[in-house]
Amino acid sequence: MKKNNDYIDPEEVHDEEVNLEPAKDEADELKAEIEDNLADGSDPLEKLQTKYDELNDSYLRLHAEFDNFRKRTMKEKAEIIKNGGEHVLTDMLPLADDFERALEALHTAEDKAAMVEGMDLIYSKFVSFLNQHGVREIEALGQPFDADRFEAITTVAVQDDSQKGVVIDCVQKGYQLNGKIIRYPKVIVGE
Repeated sequence: MKKNNDYIDPEEVHDEEVNLEPAKDEADELKAEIEDNLADGSDPLEKLQTKYDELNDSYLRLHAEFDNFRKRTMKEKAEIIKNGGEHVLTDMLPLADDFERALEALHTAEDKAAMVEGMDLIYSKFVSFLNQHGVREIEALGQPFDADRFEAITTVAVQDDSQKGVVIDCVQKGYQLNGKIIRYPKVIVGE
């Protein structure tokens, strides 16, 4: 059969022979399979019902397992949230002990220089504790103002053009935990 730009000559179509053998073979195979199933003496509906029951049972078991998994993970998450800070709080207890001793000494001490030195030691121990747990101070003074990193409280007029848009003062320090800001620094910006 020849095609010339989608034109088909009707006489050429009748000249070709169509082979129907593959379709006939498939139909014969399907017919033989149906006859074998009927020859078994078993009811095809019974087989289907058995297969349905197996699949339904499998589905119900899988659903129950997933439901148990979901409940177990919810319980574990709730426990982690409830007791998640235990490690950090346990590490803070020595700091509380140091502050208690410092307060007792403050009430009875006459040497203020020794008290200042003791408070400096406690503060440095506390900063070290924060660093051990991934908490870092955010540098603010002298940095260009970035609304994503700083919280501007107010602006102040500045004489020097180099200080415009720069953090002039930090009212409250900001901190980040493992790179995520947990408290934004409150700053005053030059204008």
